[in-house]
Amino acid sequence: MTPLRVALVHGRADPAHDGVADYTVHLAAALDRRGVDVVDVPVDPGPLGLLRAARYLRASRADVAHVQFAPSAFGFSGAPGLLGDLAGMPLVTTLHEYGWWSVAPKVPEGVWTFLERRRLADRETGRLVPRSAAVLTTNGDHAATLRQRCGVEAGRAPLLPNVEVDPTAPDRAATRRALGVPADAELVVFFGFVHPVKGLRYLVDAVARLAGEHPALHLLVLGGFTSLALPADEAAAFRDELTAHVAAAGAQDRVTITGHRPAPEVSAALQAADVAAFPFTAGATLKSGALLAALDHGLPTLITRRSDAPADPDLVDGETVVVAPEVRDVDVLEQGLRRLLDDDDLRGRVAAGGHALVRGHDWDALAASHVATYREVLEQACAGSS
Repeated sequence: MTPLRVALVHGRADPAHDGVADYTVHLAAALDRRGVDVVDVPVDPGPLGLLRAARYLRASRADVAHVQFAPSAFGFSGAPGLLGDLAGMPLVTTLHEYGWWSVAPKVPEGVWTFLERRRLADRETGRLVPRSAAVLTTNGDHAATLRQRCGVEAGRAPLLPNVEVDPTAPDRAATRRALGVPADAELVVFFGFVHPVKGLRYLVDAVARLAGEHPALHLLVLGGFTSLALPADEAAAFRDELTAHVAAAGAQDRVTITGHRPAPEVSAALQAADVAAFPFTAGATLKSGALLAALDHGLPTLITRRSDAPADPDLVDGETVVVAPEVRDVDVLEQGLRRLLDDDDLRGRVAAGGHALVRGHDWDALAASHVATYREVLEQACAGSS
């Protein structure tokens, strides 16, 4: 079989500070292991970055261009929306973020609906979705939004845990000592980039409220503050704000904020925790590699979901996670945590269900499914040109 040459197109972000960039690095390595000739094509924001990337794509002689799309990865520029028209080759797009942004927010909703239903343009990706021979999404929410807007049926490119389970991690007691967490604590962990939209202020308040019922309750905030979405100065300001919020809640003795830690230390901390919580203000989905890591580590996990959001077929309350059915609501979050902390059977059930949800997923399997997509796209292109 003829070797494939694939151009992976992505924003110019640091993998240590951006989940999409980290995903792209892992995917490139997995494709390389399957014999795919991977061409790396970073795109700088703006029209000049677009033109440079388009020239590079044409010179690369790749069989397929595969865009890893998230608006933040491209500096919230609409220019990458024209890449498909300029690339001169079949296009595949993976939507890592979808359903909340517009490249031209002043354009009326009716205009976008007209363009999307005719597959002329898409409010978030410009011409990327209409021009793509295949579109992949990382979760069912994005796929449903894409189907509703554009009538496009997306393939699935599930995200993978962004931290693997380290079998050589120290035992729970040693890890807790290293973190300064009491050995007998009921340890709730949040893991991931720390940002205002992650809902941590609500989680701090919920933990503070439950202290009377659970005097050993402790919250571990495990992750860095600086990211593509939160530059260093804003990150420092938010860390100060969160620390002040902890103090105002009277929770200084039961909240530990670690900052960024290397992957082995993260895995050890997850193995030392009792419960994980992801109180995202937009609701949690399987597009979160941190959530997937918690599930992969066998942690019973609490997530938030917007009350108006459709049911997620994967994140099922009482089976794979416990769902707090509202966001930005301390009362609902407190109730969800109480359910987990007070019910041994529930913790065991959702821990087993969540772990089964991600078990068996790995980068090599994901790369194999991508190769199948690329070959299908090329067959379609050959059939269309004959």
